[in-house]
Amino acid sequence: MSKERARRRAEREAERARAMRANEERQARRARRRALLVRLTPRPVRFYRQGGLLARRHRAQNAAVALGFLIVQVIVWLVWGSFPISFAALVLSLLLAPVVVTLAFDRRT
Repeated sequence: MSKERARRRAEREAERARAMRANEERQARRARRRALLVRLTPRPVRFYRQGGLLARRHRAQNAAVALGFLIVQVIVWLVWGSFPISFAALVLSLLLAPVVVTLAFDRRT
């Protein structure tokens, strides 16, 4: 009787060892696949804002130009309300914006 129990226990242990080995192989294969996927997947490019005084000043100047552009468009739209006049003001503003920026903020470089 004890030989039979020992044989069954040995079979159970062998089966458990086979199952553990198969599980380890599956996990290793999954880890290799995941590592390959991480290597081949492109990482997103992150853009960081410059934090210096010059960059901060340029951001403020750009915001002022955008706000002035928007105010001009709203005033033209409220005063005249006509589409051709609003479109002409838009085109004129787009053409004059670089000139105003250059003259107002001395960006000749």
